Amino acid sequence: MRRFNNTWLFLLVAGSSLCSLVEAREPDAVIDLWEQNAPGETTRETGVKLDQRANENPPATRIKDITRPQLYLFQPPAEKRNGTAVLIFPGGGYNYVVADKEGSEAAEWLNSLGITAFVAHYRTKESKPRAQADASLPPSSERPLQDGQRAVSLVRKRSAEWGIKPDRIGVIGFSAGGQAAALISTRFEERAYAAADEVDQVSCRPDFSMLIYPWRLVDENTGELNKVLTINKSTPPTLMVHAHNDHATPISSILFYTALKKNGVSGELHIYENGGHGYGMRPVEDSHVDTWPDRAADWLRQRSLANPNTKG
Repeated sequence: MRRFNNTWLFLLVAGSSLCSLVEAREPDAVIDLWEQNAPGETTRETGVKLDQRANENPPATRIKDITRPQLYLFQPPAEKRNGTAVLIFPGGGYNYVVADKEGSEAAEWLNSLGITAFVAHYRTKESKPRAQADASLPPSSERPLQDGQRAVSLVRKRSAEWGIKPDRIGVIGFSAGGQAAALISTRFEERAYAAADEVDQVSCRPDFSMLIYPWRLVDENTGELNKVLTINKSTPPTLMVHAHNDHATPISSILFYTALKKNGVSGELHIYENGGHGYGMRPVEDSHVDTWPDRAADWLRQRSLANPNTKG
């Protein structure tokens, strides 16, 4: 029988597809990344929900037009917290953030492992893109990188407040969020924005990283790993998951893993024969790709980042 995330409640309807019936869990807190406007912003908008897709069952929540980035905090019960934290970067092509399918549902899974989770509602694309500070970066990735660097520093700065160990803070990203997580994991030596306060004096290097079907890590002109991903011996240990038949080619994960290997950085790569793209924590028909959280849980336990007496 196919395994389902325990945060959902489903019904089988006359032998047909599954129907989601339960509202998503509310976060324990919502934290602004910036006390004032984020770098270069003139508004503070938390975003607008898009209409749900008629052919999507269970549906997913997509939020666009975010100019006020925030972290949505999900904590496990106090007696199960182990001091590890993971910042979650949902996908959405930077047009929107898939807040539940690649956000709060992953947070629930991490909570089951004793890990405190923060879902990042990072800034999304503008209707009229502006010039970027770093011309070498894809224009759409600049603001998620800024928000990600800020988020890691903020969580580390306030780690005692949430019962987090400052040397056990990681990131996980899905699709475009996987690209953002890859940038955050490789571009921590220099900030993508001017330091604003004490938070920005704290390291923005994640201690570990999980890239789930990361999007466009390959330079389309050369076929090589994008040069903005500066992998070296200081890059954090990384787990990667992809499907062979993903339109966002698994070559991204293969080349990222190869660069880790060449630099002596610990890495683990899982490529499933099928599964496509954008599944998050959810099952895919005729595929075992939804078992990736078990592989990730094993990897986290091996690094003493997840509770040993729980099952992912």
